[in-house]
Amino acid sequence: MLRFIVQFLVTCLALWLAAQVVPGVGFTDNPSLWLAAILLGVANAIVRPILTILTFPLTIITFGLFLLVVNAATIGLVAALLSGFVVDGLWAGIGAAIVTGIVSWIAGWFIGEDRPRRVD
Repeated sequence: MLRFIVQFLVTCLALWLAAQVVPGVGFTDNPSLWLAAILLGVANAIVRPILTILTFPLTIITFGLFLLVVNAATIGLVAALLSGFVVDGLWAGIGAAIVTGIVSWIAGWFIGEDRPRRVD
């Protein structure tokens, strides 16, 4: 449960930072930010794996760069479902995907992964 809360907080921070840094990304209020973080978590768990599998050939051809478009599409889907979250176009979505990816990577580096420990 604690891991879900930390992931939620990291996603909130990442989306907030994307709204500050990337032109065309914004929120109307804090509850919209929180709901966007929850919806993005759900979309990343359900929709993103399906899109990743469907676009695998393009991902291979572009050496993985097409995953930015997949992440932008996931963020755009959340923006389409939530009226308080705005993403103006593909480039704003790609910028938001880059920012959220970097923030998640840095947070994961600090938090670490849940690896099972060997007991000898």
